[in-house]
Amino acid sequence: MTGLALAGQTAFVTGATGAIAEACALQLARDGARLMLMARRADGLDATMARIRQAVPGAVVHGFVGDAMDEAAVRAALQAAHDLADRLDVAFATVGGGGFKPLIEHTASDLRDAFDMNVVSTFSVIAGAAPLMRPGGSIVCLSSGAAVLTFRHLTAYHVAKAALEGLVRMAADELGPSGIRVNAIRPGLTRSGATQAMFDGGATPAFLPEYPLGRLGEAHDMAGAVRFLAGPESAWVTGQMIAVDGGNLLRRSPDLAPLPPANPRYQGNTP
Repeated sequence: MTGLALAGQTAFVTGATGAIAEACALQLARDGARLMLMARRADGLDATMARIRQAVPGAVVHGFVGDAMDEAAVRAALQAAHDLADRLDVAFATVGGGGFKPLIEHTASDLRDAFDMNVVSTFSVIAGAAPLMRPGGSIVCLSSGAAVLTFRHLTAYHVAKAALEGLVRMAADELGPSGIRVNAIRPGLTRSGATQAMFDGGATPAFLPEYPLGRLGEAHDMAGAVRFLAGPESAWVTGQMIAVDGGNLLRRSPDLAPLPPANPRYQGNTP
């Protein structure tokens, strides 16, 4: 796989069984990166790795079973990624989520849980990856349009994603002198295991007026942006949040309240 932009590089991805994580990992593999994928479920992780290997013959894909909410597990997975070839070039932190209910039904515990899921899990990747990276390393985080647009019934998620973007900016500032870049993408409403019920329940016609490009997102739509932030083309880009949302940020947030999510915790960075 020589001659590709990421040939010889090692990329680490958390939450790898998620739709966006898998699509982006696949793109990184297509561009030559060896992969270390982390997820909680061994069966799901095995299936994800098999699909990537099938799509990219010759791809080097390894798995690490562990919970990205566990800082020690994240550091162990990052070290395993580094040890594949004595280098770590790209880290993509994807774990996140939040409760779906009206503001007045939220509790302080809900906000703490959302902060841990979105911010602390991402912090563990940033803090663990940076010491293993050489100058030129890239850390990419998964934010959401919900960080800047309010979404009714997603209070904890909105607040946590806004905090995550503050973390991205701070990390980019502090790690910049070491030659390490930190950026994020902001997906719009994207089809995944966590949102499929919303798509099935009428999200597309209800939400399209808020998406100027005329459709909702698919996981593969995120892959190009993550690949750009991972690769040499973005060598002078850091501290940025790239919206990959069909133009949603030009309008307003769709009203999620009438459409119940596939599961109540929105695991997997849905909006």
